[in-house]
Amino acid sequence: MSRILLLSLALLLASCATTKQNSNAAAAKMPFVWENANLYFLLTDRFNNGNPANDLNFGRTDQTAPLRGFMGGDLAGITKKIEEGYFDKLGVTALWFTPVVEQIHGSTDEGTGVTYGFHGYWAKDWTALDPNFGTEKDLMKLIETAHQHGIRVVLDVVINHTGPVTTADPVWPADWVRTEPACTYKNYETTTACTLVKNLPDIRTESNKAVELPPFLVEKWKAEGRYEKEMAELEAFFVRTGYPRAAKYYIIKWLTDYIRKYGADGFRCDTAKHLEESVWADLRKEADLAFADWKKANPKKVLDANPFYMVGEVYFYNINNGRNYDFGDKKVDYFNNGFSSLINFGIKGDATADYETLFAKYSKLLQKQLAGKTVLNYMTSHDDGEPFDKMRTKPFETGTKLLLCPGGAQIYYGDETARPLTFEGAQGDANLRTFMNWDDVKNNAVRNGVNVREVLAHWQKLGQFRRAHPAVGAGVHEMLSAKPYVFKRTYEQGKRTDIVIVGLDQPKGPKSIDLRGLYPEGMMLTDYYSGSKIKVTGGKATLNTPFEIVLLGK
Repeated sequence: MSRILLLSLALLLASCATTKQNSNAAAAKMPFVWENANLYFLLTDRFNNGNPANDLNFGRTDQTAPLRGFMGGDLAGITKKIEEGYFDKLGVTALWFTPVVEQIHGSTDEGTGVTYGFHGYWAKDWTALDPNFGTEKDLMKLIETAHQHGIRVVLDVVINHTGPVTTADPVWPADWVRTEPACTYKNYETTTACTLVKNLPDIRTESNKAVELPPFLVEKWKAEGRYEKEMAELEAFFVRTGYPRAAKYYIIKWLTDYIRKYGADGFRCDTAKHLEESVWADLRKEADLAFADWKKANPKKVLDANPFYMVGEVYFYNINNGRNYDFGDKKVDYFNNGFSSLINFGIKGDATADYETLFAKYSKLLQKQLAGKTVLNYMTSHDDGEPFDKMRTKPFETGTKLLLCPGGAQIYYGDETARPLTFEGAQGDANLRTFMNWDDVKNNAVRNGVNVREVLAHWQKLGQFRRAHPAVGAGVHEMLSAKPYVFKRTYEQGKRTDIVIVGLDQPKGPKSIDLRGLYPEGMMLTDYYSGSKIKVTGGKATLNTPFEIVLLGK
């Protein structure tokens, strides 16, 4: 190879490296805030199979009902997609995946057919990972890889209940759990001191009574050669905290270990309204300590100064009700009990309104009643049988309303690829849990008249815009024009101000947006939807694109 060619190649590589460094530096200047999170939620078992060798464990070979058995997705598969840049292209800033702790070994049949704990919510041992999902090394690699891509990791945690009782999984002792009555949801007590469904033992979280470890767990730990280690850690925890050795505090210790060991950035808290809110406050206290310990031990791996994040699944919580959830006989402010955010079950209905009605209302609620806190908006989830777009006929509108709405955004895996939410023969929430439709993307499939790749591109553009600009989710909303529709979002943090301008339902082809008083003359802006660079001229942004959407920012 000639010296000239070698020199040219070296200059090209140096230029690429400089461009990447400048890009990273620019991104670093944009502060990440949870109020603007673009959080991707997936079922660990249903996303991507990175290690087929771990697909079968504990003799889980029973024939299951449709979509109620393990399908092979694992932590290694998630990591692979991080490494491939899938989440970067989608503008994702945080990942939430279903619990990966060891699940019950047996199967159940409670009227829906034979079912295994593929979803992760049926814990058998909070201190171990289920081998179907991977190893602790796999979890460590996932979190470290995510952090290298500027992506936070939110672990899904359960305190409310154990897994069901099966022939392979004994019931926990009576001082740990209740097996009746079933919840009737008439008031606070009949929502908290009860079992969610038949055969789902409820942890006695209201109790401060000291309890001994379940005999089966002692036997299990001894067989695995870690009994002494686990007992020593428990002793140290209870001595340090002074907590009574009650069931809830064992679980809090076990859950916060994953922060202290691996640097998880947040918790999504399952069935939050089904246990006393004080338990969440205690979990948050211990989580904050664990997060601080991890940061101190790993200073070079710390992403930023953001505190630990906790988002609660208070089923049916609605942003329109402000800070409180009403049980009928009692109102509870979960934001005042450890939570940074709550999942907003109200957006599905609110999103049927026009853009301005939705965006203006949410901005006002977040800036006033919920100031200092936020909500996590979603259009689809793993257990909501009536999502915003059940038949996937309007995936573009779904993405626009979710990713441009004030508040945090939760993408449910496959929202961005129009993954089907119905499956022949499946019952209930199993329909929502099909395997990720990678083949549709690969094969450039068309569903319901829309091209899957075009849907994905739409979500990617909106996601990258959100990631680049905290004003999108955390800023103050102001309409600038009704027709064509244009709005502004402004976010201020210290001396830094972020302003974005969005135009929706714009004419295809030539278009002009009035920017007087918003950006100085001559400033260069980016339209994140078309990728065009626009110079502010005559107080306007003039562009010619084939799209009806304009996403302007520095």
